[in-house]
Amino acid sequence: MSSARVDYIAPWWTYWLHQFPHVNLRFQPLDHTFKPQEENYQQSLIFLGCVAAAGLGVNLLCLAIYLSCLCCCRKDEEEEESKKSNSCCVTWAAVAAGLICCVAVGVGFYGNSETNDGVYQLTYSLYNANHTLAGVDSLVTGTMGGMQSSLNEHLSRLGEIFAARGDFVQTLQFMQQMSDNIIKQLLGLPDWEKAKVDLAAIADQTAYVEYYRWLTYLLILILDLVICLAACLGLAKQSRWLLTTMMVFGVLTLILSWASLGADVATAVGTSDFCVAPDKFLMNQTKDIISSDIVHYYLYCSQTLPNPFQQSLTVFQRSLTTMQIQIQGLLQFAVPLFPTAERDLLSIQHLLNNSEAGLHQLTALLDCRGLNKDYLDALMGVCYDGVEGLLYLCLFSLLAACAFSVMLCAIPRAWRQIANRDRDYDDIDDGDPFNPQSRRITSHHPHQGNMHSFCSYSSSMGSQTSLHPPTQAVSNAPLSEYMNQSALFGGNPRYENVPLIGRGSPPPSYSPTMRATYLSMTEDQIRHFGEDFRA
Repeated sequence: MSSARVDYIAPWWTYWLHQFPHVNLRFQPLDHTFKPQEENYQQSLIFLGCVAAAGLGVNLLCLAIYLSCLCCCRKDEEEEESKKSNSCCVTWAAVAAGLICCVAVGVGFYGNSETNDGVYQLTYSLYNANHTLAGVDSLVTGTMGGMQSSLNEHLSRLGEIFAARGDFVQTLQFMQQMSDNIIKQLLGLPDWEKAKVDLAAIADQTAYVEYYRWLTYLLILILDLVICLAACLGLAKQSRWLLTTMMVFGVLTLILSWASLGADVATAVGTSDFCVAPDKFLMNQTKDIISSDIVHYYLYCSQTLPNPFQQSLTVFQRSLTTMQIQIQGLLQFAVPLFPTAERDLLSIQHLLNNSEAGLHQLTALLDCRGLNKDYLDALMGVCYDGVEGLLYLCLFSLLAACAFSVMLCAIPRAWRQIANRDRDYDDIDDGDPFNPQSRRITSHHPHQGNMHSFCSYSSSMGSQTSLHPPTQAVSNAPLSEYMNQSALFGGNPRYENVPLIGRGSPPPSYSPTMRATYLSMTEDQIRHFGEDFRA
């Protein structure tokens, strides 16, 4: 075997994927040979996608059972220990979902890039091979056109000029035979035009599909990251509408992750079936277009294999050399006798020189090393970077499905905790003078009862009991009330340094003086401050 052949060895992951079960939709086992045209083989790849769909069904069923249990089997949320335990569980679930999602997005970006690189290398190699075959076809067509039109035209005019000389006419006839021989050898070459069109079509279609595949995965990755961040923001802000929205998007993304997993697995398995035995598939595909000897020559490119074009190129070279010798003789002996023949002879000589240059280019293009390099580069791109990238995309889909499953389990618990918190907040007595909500309601509805704060009452009582009595009546100004409170508390720092007016929460404690003052209120004082403080 040639050293060029050992450059390609199918990677281990292609053999692993090649061993995946190939079963049609009637559950009949199939051969693992890559046969994309056969319906049974296509069904075996669809079956792999159906397995991913079954995984999606199991995942959704588990989530439905969990949510049903969460709704039906409610625990006593009023216990403080239970609340702390559930809050901790939701927090850790959110952290785990966020970390898994970030890892999944990173893996997905890498896999998407690797797959794109592999497909780009494939299309680049196909375009290179197409360019080589186009060059071969152009050289063959140009040489045959020159021989059939220009050379025959010049030989016809020379035949009229040399009509009186039989030996010159015989030379022209011999050159015509050499020209026909060259055309015959060129016609024996394969029909590269058909193969070239097929390669160009495959490259264009592959590049088109790959562009939209890459763009679709890029949008999926960005969508997963945005949903994960939005869900974490909803948990941090304790926003029920944001959590509900992210839960809906989480279900859709979960379905999308399993769908992409099925497509990636089917594509990876099908590509691996090709990568395990690419030569066999190409031999079967080209048997009706090009002879097997030529395909074998290009696929293996071994020095021990004979060049299938060597005989044709040798005959081509010898015929050109013979014709050039004949033209040199006519230029030397016929031009002195027939000066008008010089122009046609020089044109034929120029045509033969161009044909010889084209022969050297054709020999270089038909050499197996160029096309074999393109073939190996394409295999490296598809079977190494391409399949490896698909495996990373499969891992991304699995991690994304796990992350959003955890998120869908955590969001309902967080939503219920937020609802319980709001319900407990609404259960606070609106008549409580230290309730912030009651204070806001009073400020927004001044026509409702004129409720005086206990601090204002205390400050007034302090003035009435001559505890540092102020010279003016009770005022609603915060500063005067604060000063009266300081006087009422007897300068005790424990109570003096805590301003009670304007606070949104109850005072930290009650002093004995405050309690005694409140209990010693008379009916006149109660009528003065309103019915809100009636014992």
